[in-house]
Amino acid sequence: MRTSLIAMVCCCMFALTATGEGPSDGRDLNWAQWRGPDATGTAPHGNPPVEWSESKNIRWKVEIPGLGHATPIVWGDRVYVQTAVKTDKEVKQDKPAEPQEPREEGRRGRRGRRGHPGMGGGAPTHVYQFALIALDRRTGKVVWQKTLCEEVPHEGGHQDASQASASPVTDGTHIIAHFGSRGLYCLDMAGDIVWKKELGQMQTRREFGEGSSPALFGDTVVVVWDHEGQSFIVALDKATGKQKWKADRDEVTSWATPLIVTVDGKPQVIASATDRIRSYDLKTGKVLWQCGGMTTNAIPSPVHDSRHVYATSGFRGSALLAIRYADATGDITDSATVAWSYDGKGTPYVPSAVLHKGSLYFLDTNKAMLSCVDAATGKAHYAKQRLEGLQGVYASPVAASGRVYIAGRGGKAAVVGHGNEFKLLATNELDEGFSASPAIAGDELYLRGRSHLYCIAAD
Repeated sequence: MRTSLIAMVCCCMFALTATGEGPSDGRDLNWAQWRGPDATGTAPHGNPPVEWSESKNIRWKVEIPGLGHATPIVWGDRVYVQTAVKTDKEVKQDKPAEPQEPREEGRRGRRGRRGHPGMGGGAPTHVYQFALIALDRRTGKVVWQKTLCEEVPHEGGHQDASQASASPVTDGTHIIAHFGSRGLYCLDMAGDIVWKKELGQMQTRREFGEGSSPALFGDTVVVVWDHEGQSFIVALDKATGKQKWKADRDEVTSWATPLIVTVDGKPQVIASATDRIRSYDLKTGKVLWQCGGMTTNAIPSPVHDSRHVYATSGFRGSALLAIRYADATGDITDSATVAWSYDGKGTPYVPSAVLHKGSLYFLDTNKAMLSCVDAATGKAHYAKQRLEGLQGVYASPVAASGRVYIAGRGGKAAVVGHGNEFKLLATNELDEGFSASPAIAGDELYLRGRSHLYCIAAD
């Protein structure tokens, strides 16, 4: 569903901010995770074009086999993208999957996955190839393509989702590719598998599908596994895949990707979900703090600066909290550690927010309506400004060079100027729609469409 929701964090340090100030260290010329170098959705020193079309500012356009809503990542001279290719091989199911007992009522009235039918047309019967593809950044040519798994998915997923919605993450030495119930894989940069880890089989709410991406920090990979069975968060050794720790979570299906931040030299993992936002000590898995306030079906991933972590959700309600994470301890629900909460409506359902130059930009549910608030105070600069021509948005906005980029499901994309007043700079259109979130690396914008990957750069 998300764009899926979806991953997040590689090198987030407490001293780093999302302002884009200061000289580039080269790291931000890559897009190593689905929300960018600082896990904010911003490329601090990026500068892609404002305008494009099928005949303007397209460096290359290449067909990607299969379907996936995974955001491409960029490192050095390579672009990496995950996909799920439906084959002609069909496997008849001997019997339907065993129904799962509904979860207890009272947790906002939610039931187990069998309480309602899925929206994906039933369980698949075709074998899928789950693959990671490396492309040359200059030309778009395939450098290597690695099929990591071939099997029939056990759930069909939401009608708007894909079987490859989680995004990979890299540190330039390893690539972590997450296909959820199909496995977690570590590859070297040549495409050889270093290790594989099976974490189980997800049973998602209403069979909506999977989408949370892994987080990578130092030598640790973190995966959140929230579903209708026993949810958990797990930390693995990057080099070997060996489990460091695992903690059960009292959560139903959520799709947010974890965020890793550092406070006083100690990294902590922040995982936003339906019932609680929780922070875990990266070394031990101990819960450091927790906070209520999200809505059902929590999908957007949190973003942060040096003062606050910003958590949003927007299904059957509206929620946006700014939390002073360096001061947080224990249960901080409704406490002064929550610096502010947004009192307006129109927070996002699927897309995550983007933090750019001290402002937080977000969409109204999945509508093409943009709001902007001051990140320090929560004061609204503007709210629900319609992006004319866009018919719906699953992709998370990204930003660079004082501009916010929003890609729509119908093929149109809006570019909005940063500032306290809404200013539409351009509306661009391509031949196919976009559910995957864009990526920015240097002066290039990467858009993953239904069947093609575009590299948008100045002619």
